[in-house]
Amino acid sequence: MEITVQDQLKQLIPDFKIAIVHYQDIQVGDSPQMLKGRLQLFQESLFFDYEDKKVTEIPAILEWRKIFKSIGTDPNRYRPSNEALYRRVQKQQFLQPVNSAVDLNNFLSLQYRIPLGIYDLDKLSGHITIKIGSEDDSYIAINEREVQLTKKLLSSDNEGAFGSPYVDSKRSAVSTATTNALHIVYLQPSMPHNEADQLLQALSTMFTQIHGGTASYQII
Repeated sequence: MEITVQDQLKQLIPDFKIAIVHYQDIQVGDSPQMLKGRLQLFQESLFFDYEDKKVTEIPAILEWRKIFKSIGTDPNRYRPSNEALYRRVQKQQFLQPVNSAVDLNNFLSLQYRIPLGIYDLDKLSGHITIKIGSEDDSYIAINEREVQLTKKLLSSDNEGAFGSPYVDSKRSAVSTATTNALHIVYLQPSMPHNEADQLLQALSTMFTQIHGGTASYQII
């Protein structure tokens, strides 16, 4: 599967980089108690850490707000998913378990403070492009709402858009039937390559420890 970043996006954000992790032969189910407990405790800890602070001052969130602005998205109206998670925690609207892949994805997004997307690879087809959306790009999101993706960062395959660091699509959602998955890691542009590599090694190892299977990754 070939994955590329749109030239227009590279020109607007010269240091833009993204990571892709491929998982094969995994088993998705209910989250183990260890993961549920860690996710709950981490959210409680973050609530006290950021009770009287602005999440927009977190460097990784600030950096992604700037990316949204650069491509024409108003981050005050359409927030990056990492910021949206932190705002939920601030309101004590703690995330409830969905399945092991989604729960771990949310935990990792909170831990690394960056947007992450996990997708069922067998629901995707052909070439994947990371690009800025046009008026023709939209999908039904995981919240069952139709999302227009004009001037929003998105991932698309041969069938059209399927993911975004704003909100993901229902079409590509991971379920307990998923055996192969694609993890899109929206790295901070300022992150050095060696730090990104360490992050991906830790992230993919944790994922396969819970789900089995194998993992391979690349930074684009």
